[in-house]
Amino acid sequence: MATDTPTETDFGQVSRTKDVAFRLLALGATLIGIVSLAALLANVAVDAVGWLNWGFLTSPPHPDPYEAGFLPALVGSIAIMLLIALITFPVGVGAAVYLEEYADDGLLTRFIQLNIANLAGVPSVVYGLLGLGLFVGLLGFGYGTVLAAAFTVALLILPIVIISAQEAIRAVPDSQRQASYGMGATKWQTIRNVVLPRAMPGIMTGTILALGRAIGETAPLIMIAAPTTVFGIPNSLESKVSAMPLQIYTWASYPETEFQYGVVAAGVVTLLVVLLTINSIAIVIRNRYQQRT
Repeated sequence: MATDTPTETDFGQVSRTKDVAFRLLALGATLIGIVSLAALLANVAVDAVGWLNWGFLTSPPHPDPYEAGFLPALVGSIAIMLLIALITFPVGVGAAVYLEEYADDGLLTRFIQLNIANLAGVPSVVYGLLGLGLFVGLLGFGYGTVLAAAFTVALLILPIVIISAQEAIRAVPDSQRQASYGMGATKWQTIRNVVLPRAMPGIMTGTILALGRAIGETAPLIMIAAPTTVFGIPNSLESKVSAMPLQIYTWASYPETEFQYGVVAAGVVTLLVVLLTINSIAIVIRNRYQQRT
């Protein structure tokens, strides 16, 4: 009596069916995220129509929603982000270079690596408490100043920058290092001329993602007593500073419907535009490094 046995054609048909099913599943998951985000952005953009104008961007906050402005928080966020970038990029890349190129693969190095990985997952409010005790209390930067805010949030994203820079440096083929040594280059010359240029696109990508997280942080700023509303732009590193997320949160707590929808939506759109602008500038710089290598 003959029995039916699966053939290669049957196996191929099953494999193709599974491949199509997985592709459709992945496409569906992608579309869910994209459509949800697009709907959210469209809803916010519609609410911002009529509220987001030049007067809103160039005026200080005001109790009247029709006179409310975003200028102090906008300038404050940009100042904080610039200072954060100046702090985290050299410190983060320097730490990654040391850990990957100079440090021995010993117990101490592994302990440091483990702690850096753990610090990347610590809640932001913990960094706010650390900033309050270290930068405000011990170093005397002052409550809610530009310096205190920038250093506190810089601590928050520093582990992310270090880890991403390490991965980018680790991805550079070791054969390129050996070729540089064979040409008589020193270790520092190899790092400067071979490793860092080829790792820079990956380093910039990690830095962009870290800065994107930093611009929306609120808890660390609250913990260092940053004011939710200021009426003048910061004119020094020791000036009191607010940030866009803090100002948006304050507006959302007002009872007036105009604040809760129109003014808040205008602030959210402004925050997104600033974030995309900073990311775009960083992406352009990254692409130029990528073209050189």
